[in-house]
Amino acid sequence: MGITARGVGLLAAAVLLLGVGIRYAYPELALLGAAAATAVGYAAVVAAWRPRLAVTRHADPDRVGRGEPASMSLTVRNTARLRAANLLAEDRCAERAVPVPLLRLRPGTDTTVRYDVPTRRRGVVRVGPLRVTRRDPLGLVSLSRSYGATVPVWVYPRVHAMAAVPTGAGRSLDGRVDAVAHGSITFDSLREYVVGDELRRVHWRTSARVGELMVRENVDTSLPRIVVLLDNRASAHPDRRDGVAASFESACEAAASVLTAAHRADLPAHLLMTVPDTLTASTDDGDAGPAGRGAAARTWAVLRGRRRADTDDTAGPDTTTGPGGPLDRLAAVDLVDGAPVDDEDPLRAAAARLRRDRLGDTLVVLTGPGGRDDLGHVGALRGAYPSVVVGVFGATEPTPPGTAGLVVIDAADGAEFAAEWDGVRRW
Repeated sequence: MGITARGVGLLAAAVLLLGVGIRYAYPELALLGAAAATAVGYAAVVAAWRPRLAVTRHADPDRVGRGEPASMSLTVRNTARLRAANLLAEDRCAERAVPVPLLRLRPGTDTTVRYDVPTRRRGVVRVGPLRVTRRDPLGLVSLSRSYGATVPVWVYPRVHAMAAVPTGAGRSLDGRVDAVAHGSITFDSLREYVVGDELRRVHWRTSARVGELMVRENVDTSLPRIVVLLDNRASAHPDRRDGVAASFESACEAAASVLTAAHRADLPAHLLMTVPDTLTASTDDGDAGPAGRGAAARTWAVLRGRRRADTDDTAGPDTTTGPGGPLDRLAAVDLVDGAPVDDEDPLRAAAARLRRDRLGDTLVVLTGPGGRDDLGHVGALRGAYPSVVVGVFGATEPTPPGTAGLVVIDAADGAEFAAEWDGVRRW
């Protein structure tokens, strides 16, 4: 509860009048002071009344590409039985305040406000909570309360059309290497049944034990597995304008394009960050080795199941969405000061883990101009990954040819990277 400047002045006048009236026996002054004190007390009681409001929000859609339209629908209902609500309210949408009219909201009625959500920048736009301000008629006391939860709107990087993977070698889980995508189908993991799955793939013994349908997930052991390493070190993207590093935004667009193309081709893909983010730690690579690969395979298995259940097989990048999914992570990721951990550079640590675990066959590293000096760590991975390509964004000068023996794509943005990718994808 806060007292306005008018309330502070009236309260000071009440104290002064009461003091002078009582001290010098002026009943008129004492009466005026008592009236002023009563007005402040009444204002506090009026402002302290808590309106009973039910707030619901619906984002349409809640996951959208950068620059695409998105809106928020806010419904406020007065759940009180007797008293109408006459309030000042505003909803919070990122850094913007949206006024919400709640004038004479009668008991049992509701009002709906719809407004656009800004999607000019990639990120997670937090909408809410509703801020309701209650004031007395004289404007002496003001009290603000929050209603409803915060709803996120995920703004994804732009996705550019591109080929999924190079026509190169695929490392088999059985130890052999094939030049084309054919071979045996090998059991990989079990997952929950998704509408559209074939019943012949249901593992009935496990389903009976856990009490729900479980489906065998098989993988083609000769299919290329894509690993995307996004360099989110602040040192790799030193140039910023208005707090935004254009090179990092372009790298995020390239990562989203590669992952979306892989998903459309039903190819397994894995997203890593140089400095692990929150969603990465909870959904991706907290565990190394086969367990981590199994978690990634299950994630993409669910995505593939959702796509099969979708009647529109030409769906856009939203087919790869989901709580904690790769595009969610790309929307939430931010630059992090890559301070050494245990005296080891984050990129060097990521390269050591990639070399140890061998999460795939095609490695795509996306970095900025500040990461070109560290490409030697990436070059050391050529023995573990048959195909290695590096995307460098925002560099003023082209990367020297043959740097660390890697295929390097210098691109100004994600669209140029996609075009160059199609030109060099036969490695």
